[in-house]
Amino acid sequence: MYRTGLNDLDAVVAVAREGSFRGAALALGMSTTALSNAVAKLESGLGVRLFNRTTRSVSLSEAGRAFVEQIAPALQDIHGAMDGARSRQAKPSGTLRINAFAAGAREFISPLVFAFLRRHPEVHVDLVTEGRLVDIVADGFDLGVRRANLVPADMIAVPLGRPQRHAVVGSPDYIMRHGEPRTPSDLAGHRCVRIRTPDGALYRWHFEKRGETALIDVTGPITLDEASLARAAVLEGVGLGFFLEQDVREDIAAGRLRRVLDDWTPPLGDLCLYYPGRRNPSAALKAFTGLARDLARKART
Repeated sequence: MYRTGLNDLDAVVAVAREGSFRGAALALGMSTTALSNAVAKLESGLGVRLFNRTTRSVSLSEAGRAFVEQIAPALQDIHGAMDGARSRQAKPSGTLRINAFAAGAREFISPLVFAFLRRHPEVHVDLVTEGRLVDIVADGFDLGVRRANLVPADMIAVPLGRPQRHAVVGSPDYIMRHGEPRTPSDLAGHRCVRIRTPDGALYRWHFEKRGETALIDVTGPITLDEASLARAAVLEGVGLGFFLEQDVREDIAAGRLRRVLDDWTPPLGDLCLYYPGRRNPSAALKAFTGLARDLARKART
């Protein structure tokens, strides 16, 4: 007789949340085949189809929707109890899932994540980067990383160090040929590398100085959707680029890129690690947030 396991229930909730078997498998760290088999076994055991499947989409059936609505809160309680039990262990272990935007991840992965893994080799860190803001609790993450102004009010936030800034840069060759913009409005006469955001919109360059703000829809010969590609284009002299400072800091220091409009790009606010105020955080979560606080204190001194 087939007995339903916790992993089978997690699989159903993950597919419902992600809207696809592939996305759910990635979230759970298992193969798509194994996840599909787990859902199929549960459906067979229940005698009802939980998902409507086509070659292009997956959606909950009416029975599946009612089933997920009933089991999801119970699963949260069960996992909370398991987290509570793990929190009593002396040695951090298990998996920490972290959601961050790519530039933020590049900023903290070396001083924090790598240092943590060296101290706690029995912990596995699953770091997911994406541009969209997510509900870290609903999407199954333990921690998130965003700028302070984007952290939800009901979360505990830990500043990770120096505030972020934007930087407008160009290659020395480009600036020699086209000159240096002195104000944001001067960008109308420049070739710029345009960036498309994850939702498909073209990113507008944001500037601020002494209370005056400007949002500029730049024009240029190329549109890209990834910061490393935009950096390569700017290094080649294609045009000016708009980046988070940490992505081009070494290029500026080495003279490969020159910064312009520096006085129009004030600090954006601290980069923060954030997490829900659980009553029983795991030993791994407590160790990770503790290390983050230690590093933040050292950065301020």
